[in-house]
Amino acid sequence: MSWDKEVAELERQTAFAKAMGGEDSVAFHHGRGKLTVRERIDLLEDPDTFHEIGAIAGTATWDDDEVSALKPANSVVGTVKIDGRKVAVSGGDFTIRGGASDAAIGNKGQFAEQFARKARIPYVRLLDATGGSVRTFEQIGRTYLPGNSGTNISAELMQYVPVVSAVLGSVAGLPAVQACLCHFNVMVKKTSQVFVAGPKVVEQATGNAITKEDLGDERIQVKNGVIMNLAEDEADALRQIRRFLSYLPSNVWEEPPSIECDDPIERRDESLLQAIPRDRRKIYDPRKVLNTVLDRDSFFEIGPYYGKARVTGLARVNGYPVGVMANHPKFNGGSMDIAAGEKTIRLIELCDMFHLPLVYFADEPGFSVGRAQEVQGIVRAGARVVTKTAQSEMPYITFVLRQLYGVAGGLHQRGGDALYRRYCWPSTHGGSMHIEGGTAIAYKRDIENAPDPEAKREEIEARLQAISSPFRNAHAFGIEEMIDPRDTRPLLVDFIDDARRVIKTQLGPRSGPAYTP
Repeated sequence: MSWDKEVAELERQTAFAKAMGGEDSVAFHHGRGKLTVRERIDLLEDPDTFHEIGAIAGTATWDDDEVSALKPANSVVGTVKIDGRKVAVSGGDFTIRGGASDAAIGNKGQFAEQFARKARIPYVRLLDATGGSVRTFEQIGRTYLPGNSGTNISAELMQYVPVVSAVLGSVAGLPAVQACLCHFNVMVKKTSQVFVAGPKVVEQATGNAITKEDLGDERIQVKNGVIMNLAEDEADALRQIRRFLSYLPSNVWEEPPSIECDDPIERRDESLLQAIPRDRRKIYDPRKVLNTVLDRDSFFEIGPYYGKARVTGLARVNGYPVGVMANHPKFNGGSMDIAAGEKTIRLIELCDMFHLPLVYFADEPGFSVGRAQEVQGIVRAGARVVTKTAQSEMPYITFVLRQLYGVAGGLHQRGGDALYRRYCWPSTHGGSMHIEGGTAIAYKRDIENAPDPEAKREEIEARLQAISSPFRNAHAFGIEEMIDPRDTRPLLVDFIDDARRVIKTQLGPRSGPAYTP
């Protein structure tokens, strides 16, 4: 006697589940320019690697002792392989009750998080779901007090494995928070929104009618930093997820994954000699510097629309993953405002968590000044960046491209025993404050008492500028090494070789404060 009949029944019920909300619901979903959860998983995975867990979880209709219909749970969970590595995945199925939590069966999403934690593998959320619904009250016959105990595992998971969230539709309530409980997130242009509560709830609370787009589409959530990256379409979002994960280890106990590199490690790009304008008031694009120093085409930018004064992302050096940041003088002179500081903290925490060396191309004029920044709390925000930098343990290298001023400029450096190295280009200059602004303060009485105050100010500034040469700093060993800019890549490769030896001794959970989204 065999179990052929039961196996055939399992296959029949699995087919029910794969039909999701039915042809009409799927067609409606497609009509809005969106993929189904199963189509999304197909694009995310290495081909034919999806292993589904709980496929037939759902609400069955029994006809005597036979299941005549099965409405599946509105979430799909399991594992896939991405670049040959196992990854846990969960996705909301909008074709079944809009993915609302009161249509869920069990807690498949939390099961997937627990699976990822125990297996020590990355976790990907494909979000296309609303939060709670008042329909639940009628179903259970009562109201209830809300609780967030389920988020404990979400917070814990982030300390051990890479976590990614993709916003692929209208996401509200708890799923909106889950969009941020991660190390990287992305949303899709024109078809996705994120908000605490949807338009109807907002209208009831405020009396103001608003569309879901005006409430939380990319014009809001990407620019304010809630969502890091923007995708052109769902396929692009899933490609970005695959690429982000390619730089990270599967967990904090493993080294970052290295790949073969065909970019010469001794490459000395001539364009670096002209990269920094001699006129200190002129700007340049730091991405051009990154592309000539890092492995070619390896830079993956994170948060390009938020905190634009700081460029951040991941890249490779001789095939080894690194975190990268650079000041962008086009935006606020490259100075660190609150948004740029937040981006810096995110990158430092990510690198420290997953043992990635951090490479900083510095051109820091100081913390952003002015009443608007003071009102927003730039001092406190700056103190947070100071603390995070000081507490970090990952290998850290700085190439000073142009300027370093004030406390923010000092963040290019880190004390303690952690591996740190610094190189300066001949275009380097710095100090506690800029000569142009500091002269009026330090020489206030001399200027005011002079027959021609303006001429006196210019005379003093010229005198100070004359001694601002980086060679004077190098003579005093205030600059350890001033280098030919063309030597930047070979020196960076040499540092990464040293960093890899150190990282082997640092594997495991970080000893500092927990990672926070």
